Amino acid sequence: MLHLTFLGTSAGVPTKKRNVTALAIECLNPFGSTGNPPSRKNKPWVLVDCGEATQHQLLKTNISSHQLAVICITHVHGDHCYGLPGLLASMAMSGRKESLTIIAPQAIKQFIEAVKATTELYLPFEIEFITIESLFESTELTPLHTVSVPLSPTHHLDIEVIKLSHRVESYGFKITQTVQTIKLDTEKLKADGIEPTAAWGRLQAGEDVTLSNGSQLKSMDYTQRVAQVINIIVAGDNDSPQLLNEAAKGADLLVHEATYTQAVADKIMSREDAFDPMHTTAKRIASFAQSAKLNNLILTHFSARYQPYDDPESTTPNMADIRLEAEQYYQGNLWLARDFMRFEVSHKAVRQLVTED
Repeated sequence: MLHLTFLGTSAGVPTKKRNVTALAIECLNPFGSTGNPPSRKNKPWVLVDCGEATQHQLLKTNISSHQLAVICITHVHGDHCYGLPGLLASMAMSGRKESLTIIAPQAIKQFIEAVKATTELYLPFEIEFITIESLFESTELTPLHTVSVPLSPTHHLDIEVIKLSHRVESYGFKITQTVQTIKLDTEKLKADGIEPTAAWGRLQAGEDVTLSNGSQLKSMDYTQRVAQVINIIVAGDNDSPQLLNEAAKGADLLVHEATYTQAVADKIMSREDAFDPMHTTAKRIASFAQSAKLNNLILTHFSARYQPYDDPESTTPNMADIRLEAEQYYQGNLWLARDFMRFEVSHKAVRQLVTED
């Protein structure tokens, strides 16, 4: 399963209630290493975007930077990446030694190198930097490019990169978690008169077993190979949700910006000095999610003009404006993210977590 923690949900600038964009995705193996629940100490996670003060937000959670496996940056705008040098520096000072993968535009690599050169930033861990541009060099005809990230022999991620549309090159990430395990057929074992002993564990581990009476048991006769697959899409800034058409097929969840309502977007574009910020409205993303038959949609990256409360009667712009517009066009499960809001995505459903694990 995946646990999502929103570390920042504001667009452009932070507010008193919202930090700028960052999302932590913990990758849990529901089977554990031996069929037990996953340990708090074994939760590799992915960070998508790292706005300013993301490391401060992390301090208010139980998520450890030592377990951070991959950082994905959607684009170079500061509200999505200005927190990256500080986070890396703090990880270094806290004693991190394990290598870290960063998937990001080439400019982010240049940004980090410039900070290292001008501030004497020393990182005692290796960074495997995968520039997104290099993924698209081989062919322009393939819309999705995949980076595989093994987390354990039975637990891995595939991170697909999708080109989006914004004022600068912007991308989305389709994150697919695959967890494999061996399920023991206990009913068949009992029916065959094989009592619970250490032999059961060895069969589940894939071993063939010879019992004390000389009979031989083959693991494949008493086990099934089971795989659980979950995939979610986390998009960067994007004014064209239809670019996610192919990736959305079979997705369990879409996390996407809804910076403002359609009325606000129309007002912005009606000015004499109109400048298209190239963001998606609540109407546009809700309409797309409905047409793509997505069951679960989380909206984020809200303009600072919206107050954090939800009050349809208020004349002050607030989250009810976003919610009501989205609900007009989307009939699936809808959430408007807040900072530190948490979700669990399993192979069965998406649900909001209201208490700590």
